[in-house]
Amino acid sequence: MNNQYRNHTCGELTIKNVGEEVKLAGWVQRIRNLGAMKFIDLRDEFGITQIVINDNKAVKEIEEDLVTECVISVDGTVVERSNKNLKIPTGEIEIEASNINMLGKCKNVLPFEVNSEKVDISSVKEDLRLQYRFLDLRNDKIHKNILLRSKILKFLRDKMDELGFCEIQTPILANSSPEGARDFLVPSRIHPGEFYALPQAPQQFKQLLMVSGFNKYFQLAPCFRDEDPRADRAPGEFYQLDFEMSFGTQEEVFEVLEEIFTSTFKEFTNWKVDEAPFIKIPYREAMEKYGIDKPDLRNPLIIQDVSKLFENTEFVAFQGKTVKAIVVSNGAEQGRKFFDNMTEFAKQEAGANGLGWVKLQEEGPVGGIAKFVTEEVKTGLEALGAKTGDSIFFMADEKLETVQKIAGLIRIELGKRLDLLEKDTYRFCFIVDFPMYEQAEDGSIDFNHNPFSMPQGGMEALLTKNPLDIVAYQYDVVCNGYEMASGAVRNHDPELMVKAFEIAGYSEKEVETRFGALYNAFQYGTPPHAGAAPGVDRMIMLITGGDNLREIIAFPKNKKARDVLMNAPSKVMKEQLEEVHIQVIEE
Repeated sequence: MNNQYRNHTCGELTIKNVGEEVKLAGWVQRIRNLGAMKFIDLRDEFGITQIVINDNKAVKEIEEDLVTECVISVDGTVVERSNKNLKIPTGEIEIEASNINMLGKCKNVLPFEVNSEKVDISSVKEDLRLQYRFLDLRNDKIHKNILLRSKILKFLRDKMDELGFCEIQTPILANSSPEGARDFLVPSRIHPGEFYALPQAPQQFKQLLMVSGFNKYFQLAPCFRDEDPRADRAPGEFYQLDFEMSFGTQEEVFEVLEEIFTSTFKEFTNWKVDEAPFIKIPYREAMEKYGIDKPDLRNPLIIQDVSKLFENTEFVAFQGKTVKAIVVSNGAEQGRKFFDNMTEFAKQEAGANGLGWVKLQEEGPVGGIAKFVTEEVKTGLEALGAKTGDSIFFMADEKLETVQKIAGLIRIELGKRLDLLEKDTYRFCFIVDFPMYEQAEDGSIDFNHNPFSMPQGGMEALLTKNPLDIVAYQYDVVCNGYEMASGAVRNHDPELMVKAFEIAGYSEKEVETRFGALYNAFQYGTPPHAGAAPGVDRMIMLITGGDNLREIIAFPKNKKARDVLMNAPSKVMKEQLEEVHIQVIEE
């Protein structure tokens, strides 16, 4: 590096450079004025170097503008520091400045402190941080997250190339397709009244690439879904490592996914990472044992069915209902307040009418619903693994799905409050055998997961089984309670495709209209194919140890899906609307 602004970075000079004449450039992170002397911490992307000013002539012309976060260049000599800071690579030296030039002035008052030991950036209102994201990104932690993201993306590309995949880009302006979320629509100027849709995923395009004879495809694909924001879901847009394999089987896709996740997490973290093969948990088993299809396996608690134990109970809240139980080892040591707080959580956060609980002590069951825990019930609970010193939590509801969901939330909360989760560990699993269909609130049948998946049992299953009993070759990768990837063996048979959509209420004509390209392509020799799509954003979030996607995306939207930096979405000029044949009706 040698240009008019710098010939070294702020992170590379060491004791070996003492005596050298150098030029640095960067942001002023800190100024310490000791009267006759000034000290400046100069920062760039590579580190911090201390600048010492013994002669105020060096800064006389810019003294009024010399404030934190302004950009300067410094000419000077590398000297050994008398007061060394061995915590940083440049801590043994400082630059004795002979000349300082102002390159970029900064307002004297910042919206918030950027790199200050006095202020935790997470305590600053998020919308303010996002409004001044260009300042927020100077924060060392956030800045390093974005640089790490770049390295991970390169690693993933290299890994896919190593595994024999070819990177191919697919269109952003695509067609509307029912893939589980609302589309973002783009009006056409050339074709009045018609719309493009931003792709929720490259689903149809990657399948068309398989029909086209490509063996293995991948891309770091932008995906667009009009969904409600949440901490682990970027509103509007996100990225996935999309891949597909001709003649691929479910097990072969699993091998690729295992290689992607284990190699990436081992490369960029020092936490323990589950080795391949990952355990496989059928969807229905996951709902029974964990109450959720993305279980955090760091949590040792298991949900168990105890409905039969309470078939003849006098406890009205359990009569005629599905009852689930969670045994907490040594849970009896918790005080009454703990159980009261969990009951409040069950009502306020989990949607339960209440929460039953009991402690097993030497004298027998005590507290909560102890009077309804007969000797027979106690024996049954002991058969499930409960022992003296444990506590047991009970959930009940008429609907199986409801009590599973409630129990799942209680399990998660107990794991957090009791600090039961394994530390510094990434626990992976596959969730397999998802139901092909689900029943909507109006009683109609709809796709549960991915409409382009292959039903297990093929055409015979579609013709003879209750749709709600049909299982698909669909799978997710789950890590520490987050869905990390989703995929399927694809339905590549046009007759199967038509029948599968017919069950979900689509006529063949609708299939031909809405999925014309696939429907037509499948008539011309389609290989069996399968694939998946790991979520890049969530992967990076977990690697950084965070729980908020906005911390690993350069320019994220806020909790209300607004870009407060660029003011989007925003109203546009009437002439722009007229060009795309749109009329806005004011409410």
